[in-house]
Amino acid sequence: MRIATWNVNSVGARLPRLNEWLELAEPDVLCLQETKCASDAFPGERAEELGYEVAANGEGRWNGVAILSRIGLTDVSRGFEGQPAYAPPADEDDPALIGKPPAVEARAVGATCGPLRIWSVYVPNGRSLDSPHYPYKLEWLAALRKALEAEATPERPFVLTGDFNIAPTDKDVWDPAAFVGSTHVTEAERAAYKSFLEMGLVDLDARPLKGDHPFTYWDYRAGMFHKGMGMRIDLVLASKPVADAVKDAYVDREARKGKGPSDHAPVVVDVDL
Repeated sequence: MRIATWNVNSVGARLPRLNEWLELAEPDVLCLQETKCASDAFPGERAEELGYEVAANGEGRWNGVAILSRIGLTDVSRGFEGQPAYAPPADEDDPALIGKPPAVEARAVGATCGPLRIWSVYVPNGRSLDSPHYPYKLEWLAALRKALEAEATPERPFVLTGDFNIAPTDKDVWDPAAFVGSTHVTEAERAAYKSFLEMGLVDLDARPLKGDHPFTYWDYRAGMFHKGMGMRIDLVLASKPVADAVKDAYVDREARKGKGPSDHAPVVVDVDL
């Protein structure tokens, strides 16, 4: 079984690349993040022609997640129990959100695919340490952990994957000094990440196809991709039955190249379940 995760940074903008990648990589299950389209507007026609079923959770311009599976797709959960709502502050950075009531954002979708229970998540960014989005991020992660405790049992093939917007260690950023005072690397965020490991999940090590670091994200600015100035924030956390069955895991850095790429690369895991 081939499992993959990819923050596509708008499925509409990346659709030709996504469809091409589906044909080349042939994942059995693909988790997507930042789809930026409504649930009922997911452009999955080509995916369906290739044998995939699609479960999408989207709200339009922002956020959005999906699971594509060609080995079955049942028990779909759009969001999770206890998921907190985001209440935009009066000085919200995005003018379109100012004055909006609290809303549960489209950041999580779970499904059973063959023998596997899997969740695709797009964790809130946090923005800055003095932003209301930062405590919201920590609250969201704590609620997710609590909601998944019953599903992530030690004996069950289970995967929690997606864009965590957390670099687990200093080696997961290109220069730790450049991130001092920033989100993604704080003790609180890393403690939230470790709380999922305390559930018995294993952070699957993916090998880089080039270089020494399996970074998964590079900012579009200043040629950071070509300079190797990246981060590992797209993670695959798996229960022991899955972790013990891993045959290979890698970051498909090639998918970050070319015209009009996402700023993230897919992470691919091959398991023998």
